[in-house]
Amino acid sequence: MSTGKINVSVENIFPLIKKFLYSDHEIFLRELISNATDATLKLKHLTNIGEADVTYGNPQIEVKVNKENNTLHIIDQGIGMTKEEVEKYINQVAFSGAEEFLEKYKDTAKDSGIIGHFGLGFYSAFMVADKVEIITKSYKEETAAHWICEGTTDFSLTDADKTDRGTEIILHINEENKEFLEEHRLTELLVKYNKFMPVPIKFGTKEKTLPKAEDAPEDEAPKTVSVDNIINNPTPAWTKQPNDLEEEDYKSFYRELYPMQFEEPLFHIHLNVDYPFNLTGILYFPKLSNDMNMQKDKIQLYQNQVFVTDNVEGIVPEFLTMLKGVIDSPDIPLNVSRSYLQADGAVKKISSYITRKVADKLKSLFNNNREDFEQKWNDIKVVIEYGMLTEDKFFDKAQKFALYPTVDNTYHTFEELEEKIKENQTDKDGKLIILYAANQDQQHSYIETAKGKGYEVLLLDSPIAAHLIQKLETSKENISFVRVDSDHIDNLIKKEENTTSKLSEEEQEKLKTEIETVVPKEKYTVQLEALDSDAAPLIITQPEFMRRMKEMQQTGGGGFMGMGNMPEMYNLVVNTNHELMGNILTKTKEEQEALIKQALDLAKLSQNLLKGEELTNFIKRSFKMIK
Repeated sequence: MSTGKINVSVENIFPLIKKFLYSDHEIFLRELISNATDATLKLKHLTNIGEADVTYGNPQIEVKVNKENNTLHIIDQGIGMTKEEVEKYINQVAFSGAEEFLEKYKDTAKDSGIIGHFGLGFYSAFMVADKVEIITKSYKEETAAHWICEGTTDFSLTDADKTDRGTEIILHINEENKEFLEEHRLTELLVKYNKFMPVPIKFGTKEKTLPKAEDAPEDEAPKTVSVDNIINNPTPAWTKQPNDLEEEDYKSFYRELYPMQFEEPLFHIHLNVDYPFNLTGILYFPKLSNDMNMQKDKIQLYQNQVFVTDNVEGIVPEFLTMLKGVIDSPDIPLNVSRSYLQADGAVKKISSYITRKVADKLKSLFNNNREDFEQKWNDIKVVIEYGMLTEDKFFDKAQKFALYPTVDNTYHTFEELEEKIKENQTDKDGKLIILYAANQDQQHSYIETAKGKGYEVLLLDSPIAAHLIQKLETSKENISFVRVDSDHIDNLIKKEENTTSKLSEEEQEKLKTEIETVVPKEKYTVQLEALDSDAAPLIITQPEFMRRMKEMQQTGGGGFMGMGNMPEMYNLVVNTNHELMGNILTKTKEEQEALIKQALDLAKLSQNLLKGEELTNFIKRSFKMIK
């Protein structure tokens, strides 16, 4: 038997482990199973290259609980350790056996799946255990080793009588962490962190019903047998080549990732790159609503099939965090506890690659089946529009597939839209005016007026439409987006001809005075305009700039602090050519007030502004007028 001191570069590694290095106690199981996986994959690699004269077989990792002894056991059939290796890899805390292995066999071990980097992972066991034992037998030696440590820098190392190859870690769980002896809790952790580990993980047994023999009697009871309960899928879809997978395989994997998701994804993007970094994964576009709430089921980040986090900020561009799926890369730099992403040039390259890959896939879907792409547009537009706002390279690529739907349910790329409307919707100053609506029902009358002039009206109803419009106007020359209800149609696209007012200047001044006595000045600015006689007598508009800035401020941005708290201000456009305006001038004061109120309320109604007491009074007044 030998005893000694664990070689650490701090006074006591254990308080550091327990309080600072690993903030979440539950990850001890992830780390120990990762180590067991490494040990198994090392043996596989050595047998493949002829350095280990043993039969690899079909090894698995087993997790066992002994509640009577308060112990948790993690057992592998991997490479094992000699006494000397225990001294080296366990007692010299900050030295990673996996990392040294990869360095030694770097020419042949590139795709071995061995994790490396995390030499401190084993010591996370002391977060939950007062005492930890290692019983291990190397594939190279007859003698096994038994290491014991009780949470101090003292250890003992003796021979053991273990006869089979591999390592057993025994954790004597302390009082505060008895939850880790409960089957349901361990199952939860194994599924969370190790669901896709590359080596089968056994945790208990389960009953399996055998199929009945063809010649068995009908009343014969089905037979059941006890089989190993393997909790993981060692070969998930993202580890395979796209050519080896069918559409149903991708859908099946989505259901495996998100068992509580009942809607199928719209489409998937398979990531697979080995230069200048290693990255695999599958991203799914789910159906997305317009409210832009972050999804409950997020993209999961793995490192060699070990779950790390579902906080992928920094690795995945922000606009793609609304997607679902998996990303796996051994090249993503994490801190020693795998809790936080570390700033690194490789991360930016990975993010750029994912952006490019998504853009290429969207372009391919658009080119190959435009009709299907158009049908899915409303379910994916929020992601694409957000990407266009936040990623300039994506914005450039999106010009080939981003769609602009009209109120008539037709879809155009920007280039197609420009070509279609340039002749009819260019104003007298040579600027292309793009009309749009945000709500087809609320702005129906304005839409119909614009269509009556032969104008095309887009339907831009996403929560970030105002931001996107701003981006488009600054990136393209001589265009302007104008919401269809922001002014009378003749003012939105000004042509050369001017309509003359039927009222004299004196009559117009008198009319304006009468209207201003009835209309609240703090809310409306009265503007007299000579419009078509068949246009509405009063039209309520909100200046495009003010409304857009308020919308942008409400969804975060716009650069106008406090804009969302400003009172609502509107323009009240008075059509001096409407018959009603001439009639008002011939009425008594009381009759004038009643007509102006009625016309104003009708204008409010068309803008969805008539509510509460004002709506009640309007209805009562209207019924009196039609008696």
